[in-house]
Amino acid sequence: MSEIKLPQHKIDQLLEICDAHGNKPGELINILHKAQHLFGYLPAEVQRIVAQRLQIPVSKVYGVVTFYSFFSMTPQGEHPISVCMGTACYVRGAEKVLDEFKRVLNINVGETTPDGKYSLSSLRCVGACGLAPVVLIGEKVFGRVVPGDVEKILKEFE
Repeated sequence: MSEIKLPQHKIDQLLEICDAHGNKPGELINILHKAQHLFGYLPAEVQRIVAQRLQIPVSKVYGVVTFYSFFSMTPQGEHPISVCMGTACYVRGAEKVLDEFKRVLNINVGETTPDGKYSLSSLRCVGACGLAPVVLIGEKVFGRVVPGDVEKILKEFE
């Protein structure tokens, strides 16, 4: 994995986040959420800084980051798109919706558009089964999405 150079002011903000949570290992998930919001993702360097500050092994931080689907170790687009592939969404056509996002954006799951505007992922379940199929773009939830809605949805973010 290649090293990235984190700006010092962001490292300082990350340390402040850890301090605000008392540098307690029990606050790891909360700290990682805020760190991901700060950096847009959780590169190895961020994980190392958090581990040092909380005095826990980097492997523990890495284990949490890789276990939870809402954490990402790769840069996300300005508008991260997540298509729910849970059972209710899947049986109501989420796969066709995901295929349409891939077609329109010309990227695959796990990729980001060349302009950095969108990234595409799939999730197991977002807990909004009554709205299936569900798409999340950032914090915004779109329910009962059909492939024909994809271009209209993306226009909202232009």
